[in-house]
Amino acid sequence: MPSDLFAYTTLRDPRAQPLIEELGQEYDSRYAEFRSADEVPEMQRYPLENFTPAQGGNFLLLLRDGVAVAGGAFQRHDARTAEFKRIWTRRTLRRQGLARAVLVELEAQAMRQGYARIYLTTGFRQPEAVGLYLGQGYRRLFDPSADLEALRKLPFEKHLRAPHPVRVGAVPPSPRAPSAPPALHSMA
Repeated sequence: MPSDLFAYTTLRDPRAQPLIEELGQEYDSRYAEFRSADEVPEMQRYPLENFTPAQGGNFLLLLRDGVAVAGGAFQRHDARTAEFKRIWTRRTLRRQGLARAVLVELEAQAMRQGYARIYLTTGFRQPEAVGLYLGQGYRRLFDPSADLEALRKLPFEKHLRAPHPVRVGAVPPSPRAPSAPPALHSMA
């Protein structure tokens, strides 16, 4: 039986690199034709420091037997709001609830860091992400009957249960087992 653990780390962590590279390739395969020549690719738009506790953010890996199989991050959007970015599961391990487990853990960490609201966007060519967010109680901030290609980015929000003042620089917890559905713990 595999051993799954959450680890709070940085985008510079070597364990994250294969996952981040695969995510960049996925963005390119879905959206390259919509990006202008002078537009910065998605994976290069934000300083890495934005995803550190010192800046009000965080970066999470879900490790299976020490290998990153899923991950996600958030940055400070405003004093009450964390903006989730780069929620991703390795292509070969999808449909196992890993992205949902990462999303739930990121929400819990955002609350521990004092955020009361989550804001995120996904691309119009990512219906699986739209389904995940709606299934986890996120509210669309766009008209679903609109031309989604014209919108390009689809924004969502979710209000968290326990608002607290934001603690910029809060120390993340040490690695621990995912607090996810039992199926996550029994995967082979």
